[in-house]
Amino acid sequence: MTSTEVRVPFVARAVPYLPLGLFAALGATLAYVVRLPCRTGGWNDQVTTYTNFCYTDIYPLYFDRALSTQDPYFAAVPFDKQVEYPVVLGEVMQVISWFARAVGADVGAQAVRFYDLTVILLGICLVVGVLLMAAVAGPTRRWDALWYAISPAVVLAAYINWDLVAGALSMGMLLAWARQRQVLAGVLLGLAIATKFYPLMFLGALFLLTLRTARWRPFLVTLGATAGAWIVVNAPFMIFAWEGWRRFYVFSQERGVDWGSPWLFFQNKGIPVLGDGDVSKLGMASLAILCLGIAVLALAAPRRPRLAQICFLALAAFMMTNKVWSPQFVLWLVPFAVLARPNWKPLVLWQLAEIWYFIAIWLYLVAQSPFSRNDLGIGDDTYFTAVWGRVITIGIMMAFVVRDILRPDKDVVRQGDVDDQGGGVFDDARDRFTLTPAVR
Repeated sequence: MTSTEVRVPFVARAVPYLPLGLFAALGATLAYVVRLPCRTGGWNDQVTTYTNFCYTDIYPLYFDRALSTQDPYFAAVPFDKQVEYPVVLGEVMQVISWFARAVGADVGAQAVRFYDLTVILLGICLVVGVLLMAAVAGPTRRWDALWYAISPAVVLAAYINWDLVAGALSMGMLLAWARQRQVLAGVLLGLAIATKFYPLMFLGALFLLTLRTARWRPFLVTLGATAGAWIVVNAPFMIFAWEGWRRFYVFSQERGVDWGSPWLFFQNKGIPVLGDGDVSKLGMASLAILCLGIAVLALAAPRRPRLAQICFLALAAFMMTNKVWSPQFVLWLVPFAVLARPNWKPLVLWQLAEIWYFIAIWLYLVAQSPFSRNDLGIGDDTYFTAVWGRVITIGIMMAFVVRDILRPDKDVVRQGDVDDQGGGVFDDARDRFTLTPAVR
C-alpha cells in the first residue's frame, strides 16, 4: 500500500454485505419453517412426512447411524450402518450429537435437538456462503448472491442433508483463489472434498485455465495444499477406523441407480444399453465425454473463459451423469450457475423445474412400496417429467454459458471492461496455450 492509498475501514467495507446477510438469514429461517410440520412430530409418520414435503436425512440418521450412542466411524455396528459420508461431514455430525446427548437422556428429544442444532449450523453456512459468493462476484455483481440466499429451490432443499457445509467451504475456496491466497484456497478445497465429493471437479477447472495461461505455480501450490488438507483430516480415520472411513467410498462405488438420475428413467423404460448396462461405467464414460468437451471449449474459445463458467459446466456435467441426483444437489449448483451466467430467465426456468422435482419426488415415493398410496401420489410418467425437467433446464443454461464463452461480448459479467473478478491469477492473464489464436 502506497502512502497515497487510504485503507477503507472494515465496517465500511462490510456495510454493503449486511442486506445480503439478512436475506440469507431470512432464507435460512424460511427453510426451517418449511419443515415445521415434521419438526413438531410428523417425522414419526413417513406418509405424512412425504405429503407435507418436509423430509430430512438429519433426524432419522441420528438413530440409524448410531449417532445417539457412538462415534460414527468407530461405532460397533454392521458395515451398512456406518456413516456414508466423508470424514469432515461425519465429524460435524458427531460433534453436534455430543451436544444433543449432553442435554437429556430421552433419545427422541435428543434427535429433535440434534436436528435443531444442525439447522443452526446449516443456516450459518448458508449466510456465510452467500456473503462469500457476493465477495467472489465482485462489486459489480454483488447482488447476484440473492439467488443463493432466498431462491425457493434453496429454501426447500436447505435442510434435507448437510450440503450447505460443503457449499460454504467451496465459496471460501473461490474467494481465497480470487484474492490470490493459493494455500488457503487449497486448504478449503481439501476440506470441501472431505465434506462432499463434488468440489473435486473444481480442480479440473483450475487445471484447464492453468494450462491455457501457464500460471503453474499458483495451481501447484493450491493442488499441494488441497492434497495436504485432505490427507491431514482423513489419515487418522484411515489408520484407526479403516472400515468406518471406507464406507463412503464403498457405498459410492456399489450404490445402484437412485432417485433423480436420468439412468433411472432408462432402466424404468427398459431402454437397451442405457437401461441395462453397467451404470457405473456408463456414467463415467458419459462424464469423461462431457469433460473432454469442456476441455476443448476451455482451450479453443477465442477468449479465456471465466473460472466460474468452467466450474459450473464441470459440476453440471457431474450431476447430469451421476447415478444419484438428490433434491438437495440444487444447493451445489446454484451459486456456480449464478456466477457463471446471472441471467434471470433461464435461472427462473431452472428453479421452477427444481421446485417441480422437489414436489414430485415425495409424491412419487408415497405411491411406491411399502406405502402404495396411489391416492396421494403420482406415477412413473409424471415423476419422470420432473427428472427430465431438471436435465433440460440445466442443459439450456449450459448451452447459454457455452455461447457466452464462444462469444464473450454476450457475457453480462464481462461488460464494462471486466475480465474475471473471481479468477485470481487468471484475471487479465495472457494466453500461453490455446487450440485457436486468442482474440481480445
